[in-house]
Amino acid sequence: MNIKTIQQGSYQTNSYVVTSRDYPGKCAVIDTGLENHNLLAYLSLNNLSPAMLILTHGHLDHILGIPALKKDYPDMKVCIHRDDEQMLKDPQLNMSGVSAVYDDFTFESVDRVVDEGDIIEVIGLSFKVIHVPGHTKGGMCLEALDKGVVFTGDCIFAGSIGRTDLPGCVNGDCMKQLINGLLEKVLVLDENTKLLPGHGPSTTVGLEKKHNPFFSQGSFTLAD
Repeated sequence: MNIKTIQQGSYQTNSYVVTSRDYPGKCAVIDTGLENHNLLAYLSLNNLSPAMLILTHGHLDHILGIPALKKDYPDMKVCIHRDDEQMLKDPQLNMSGVSAVYDDFTFESVDRVVDEGDIIEVIGLSFKVIHVPGHTKGGMCLEALDKGVVFTGDCIFAGSIGRTDLPGCVNGDCMKQLINGLLEKVLVLDENTKLLPGHGPSTTVGLEKKHNPFFSQGSFTLAD
């Protein structure tokens, strides 16, 4: 498995292009930014055709590039967690409707919705869905099985976690849900597991347990 990180748009969203030796010319894309110029240029330069776009959640900086990708690659499948599918259809939830820069955005043609524990098979690779609500209701991480890599979307970053005050958050204490989900499902993985977030540099489980202020103070116990 090879992973190329491409930063896109004013939010500097990380899009990930994942390739496999067993499927030359094919790839999977994890998240698309506000604009896709860098991603489209990379795909064209390397003669890659995306088999699937997997969205870690439904905020505008991860979804607005869908139409440009679908235009160039109409056979590409689009996948999102079941609890965030509605965000693609609602400009208020995906935040395009509150933007002064971008038009209202909707996308109706999702090919696959997934739930906790589902396995996404694409280009000979297997990604396990880890549902971590809090940043959004259907926010998810993707564990590349047997590869020691987790794509974390906006659930956790190097030294921080995702915001929990934005549209799409679940009802109740969103921060508590996010922290608990990360403690229960992500930070229990091997400390060398590489975490690839939706923004900023990569990190590891071990580094976040040691240095992330949301987890490094005291013992690793769940929030009340």
